[in-house]
Amino acid sequence: MKTRIMAFLAVPLLICLLSLPTTSSRVPGFLYTRTTGRCTARYWSGKREAWPRMVPETSTVRKVFGSRVYERYRSDLTLVEATMRNDEQDNPFGGLLKEGTAALLNSYAREGFPYRPWQVKTLLIQALVSEAAASSQANQFSLANHACS
Repeated sequence: MKTRIMAFLAVPLLICLLSLPTTSSRVPGFLYTRTTGRCTARYWSGKREAWPRMVPETSTVRKVFGSRVYERYRSDLTLVEATMRNDEQDNPFGGLLKEGTAALLNSYAREGFPYRPWQVKTLLIQALVSEAAASSQANQFSLANHACS
């Protein structure tokens, strides 16, 4: 008798579970917001790990990326300030600098990162030609930064 009742209750439950949509939707909450990757700009700005010796946090963007960036960014802007930027939604050049700085740090600190330091510097400078190029390259850096572990 108990087996029959349990089977009777299990069938509707199974039907309900099978009828749920198969696509998952991301809902903001504890599981999605508690961590950031070890390669993101947010991680590097939190100073949880020592920065690579080749690029100390106090280095200026101009010294690291060259004089070409002087046209777009303050001459005294440091790398740690670049990783703390939050204007990437409205300013593609801000997003490029933020993600490019994180990519540069990862290229020095993370074995297997898809970009070498010289590539990051070159790609960042090349992307300064237009907002579209800056946005596209920032997205590429962001994908690499988030895929890194």
